[in-house]
Amino acid sequence: MTERDFASLDAVEERVSAPPLQPERDWQENTFTAATLRTMQFKAIQYVVPGLFPEGLTILAGKPKIGKSWLALDIALAIAGGRYMLGDIQPAQGDVLYAALEDNHRRLWKRIRKIMGSDALWPKSLTLATRWRRLDAGGIDDIKDWAKNAANPRLVILDTLAGVRPERNSRDTLYDGDYKALRELHDWANEMGIAVLVLHHTRKMEADDPIDTISGSLGLAGCADTSAILSRGGKGTTLYIRGRDVEEQEHAVTFNAETCRWTILGEAAAVEQSYTQAKLLTALEDATDLMTPADLATATGIVRNNVDQTLYRMVREGEIIKVSRGRYVHAKRPDLLPISPHKKCKK
Repeated sequence: MTERDFASLDAVEERVSAPPLQPERDWQENTFTAATLRTMQFKAIQYVVPGLFPEGLTILAGKPKIGKSWLALDIALAIAGGRYMLGDIQPAQGDVLYAALEDNHRRLWKRIRKIMGSDALWPKSLTLATRWRRLDAGGIDDIKDWAKNAANPRLVILDTLAGVRPERNSRDTLYDGDYKALRELHDWANEMGIAVLVLHHTRKMEADDPIDTISGSLGLAGCADTSAILSRGGKGTTLYIRGRDVEEQEHAVTFNAETCRWTILGEAAAVEQSYTQAKLLTALEDATDLMTPADLATATGIVRNNVDQTLYRMVREGEIIKVSRGRYVHAKRPDLLPISPHKKCKK
């Protein structure tokens, strides 16, 4: 027999001895009817931060040095220590894992001392790390092991994604690579009902949709259950949130440089309106003459369109008076109103 004949016999023997192929799974195994779904019961969505961050995977994005890490650390201390955060929000207490991958022990010590104060007890339920394995190199297994050994695991914080991100596969598109980077962590968080907060950066370019400012492709936001963007812009500093299990919202927030803690001031649009209104009222009260919308925009630095809209509301509410030819005066400054000829004193 020739070598070709022996090769053919080997191929036949390999096919005969090989285990039978497993039948493909029936598509029907993964389907259900609407009537069946109607009878199912589910646990209510749990919020790690009431009204803001639900269970599952959340991306918290913002420009470098805007204060994302201060917010994340304050959240961690509030949950682990039963404290208030963002003003008057008190989350349910539990165990927290915070991987501060851009910090060292000294910096973490200084930051916690700044937030907690010198006399407060530091919580034992907060586990800290400054190094963590990549998610595809044992990092997720380590997170699972921490959760298994914690009494009441509530939150995992990875600060930042760049420190644990899996290596990219050159065959993946940018979207697929970003999506796969968080997919396993997302699935585990949802299966366990645990919240995972991943800190990430926003890009330099602005966008009409805040989600589009998250650095990278839309694969990250597509995989995450919730996206939160901390940013500064025309509305001041805001925390924008959108997710599958949380209503879209945008809050005006402020950072206290003394305590290094964030506070929610209120709904962003309402706070902006109140701020704009206050500045216009001050300018009109201090005026020495009637003012036009252009005058007010120059004096306050407020965008002309916002000036026009706010003036309309203020006239309707009686706070200011609109004089002919689009000039305005504060209701408390009737001395600036032009005197009608009919009201002049008779000789």
